[in-house]
Amino acid sequence: MSERITTDVVIIGAGPVGLFAVFELGLLDLKCHLIDILDRPGGQCAELYPEKPIYDIPAYPVIGALELIDKLKEQIRPFGPTYHFGQQVEKVEKQEDGSFLIGTDAGVEFLAKVVVIAAGGGSFQPKRPPVPGIEAYEGTSVFYSVRQMEAFRDQEIVIVGGGDSALDWTLNLQPIAKRVTIVHRRDDFRGAPHSVEKMRELVASGELDLVIGQVSSLEGEGAALSAVVVKKNDGSTVAIPATRMMPFFGLTMKLGPIAGWGLNLHENLISVDTEKFETSEPGIFAIGDINTYPGKLKLILSGFHEAALMAQAAKKLIDPTKRLVFQYTTSSTSLQKKLGVQ
Repeated sequence: MSERITTDVVIIGAGPVGLFAVFELGLLDLKCHLIDILDRPGGQCAELYPEKPIYDIPAYPVIGALELIDKLKEQIRPFGPTYHFGQQVEKVEKQEDGSFLIGTDAGVEFLAKVVVIAAGGGSFQPKRPPVPGIEAYEGTSVFYSVRQMEAFRDQEIVIVGGGDSALDWTLNLQPIAKRVTIVHRRDDFRGAPHSVEKMRELVASGELDLVIGQVSSLEGEGAALSAVVVKKNDGSTVAIPATRMMPFFGLTMKLGPIAGWGLNLHENLISVDTEKFETSEPGIFAIGDINTYPGKLKLILSGFHEAALMAQAAKKLIDPTKRLVFQYTTSSTSLQKKLGVQ
């Protein structure tokens, strides 16, 4: 028999926007359960770039992605959210009383009055380069993200790609690595101009290697990489000594089961209104990068705004007879009591 949990709100996705939604809903006395396919909160911030600096969070001139997640977890702790990690939501079924039955692939079922989809771009996975036998090295010598920079200290690293991720990690890891080589199929980079300029300065000073070509094969024993073989654009081949390789070929984003829930979609995004960020199905909301509307900006900041308005609408839907009085956390003693700061 499957486990069934009754709650006010189920949030699908525990990235920064999903976490902040707990705060806004908690201020209105709504209990939340969060479901995420990853094994921890944070979404892409935790999975893909935990140490990457973010510069557009209000009041933080710069904050690391994982630090932002830690701050959000601290902020919502008074509301006691319950996390369900390593699970994917497979079904969302509306019940006769207007509530929703949500089921995961782990056999857990939830009965909730409101569903909030905060799943970023859906489930995501890095694009694997077409290199024979690369699977044998993944997780040991080949990595698609950086969870701890220290794990790359004193390593010979080959970074493959020409976008922001490849350039960012080339510049971040170069000071601590034994040697870093960046490989790109052409001598033209898509990343931020200042990153490209800094990379070229390091190449010119001999502190970084740049190879123009494509990875053709890997050398090593078992899962231990020893060299990355690159076919250069002039037809020659070079074996670059390497103990770590990091391909940055982008992400494949998939809506997964969400695509079959009967919601209005536009180019694999969920259409919402801009008053409540409600989908075409009353009671199901979508916030963050998963939604679309005229003027949409894919910023964490925008997702926070969407979460605040969604929470107000969710409260009215769950408790339509109760008069909702807007309050400020700076002046409301009742809100401060909920936050434990009175």
